[in-house]
Amino acid sequence: MSAVGYWAREILDGGVPYGDYQSMGLSNRQYDILREVVAAARVAKREQGARAAGELTDRQVRRTCAERYRDGGPSVGPWQR
Repeated sequence: MSAVGYWAREILDGGVPYGDYQSMGLSNRQYDILREVVAAARVAKREQGARAAGELTDRQVRRTCAERYRDGGPSVGPWQR
């Protein structure tokens, strides 16, 4: 399971992440994905139950990470100049 998937499940199960996204082992991009996934999964959990939220989480993490990392990672930044 990816770090994004791990934290999404932890948060949905009532866990409270410590520190910021970096202390969770996530990049800024991964943290953005995490927030989107958790928001959608909370709605699914409320309306359809925990199992549906878990399934949505797994699907959305895989899909969104694949889409946003299709290029292999950051391509622009001061560290690459």
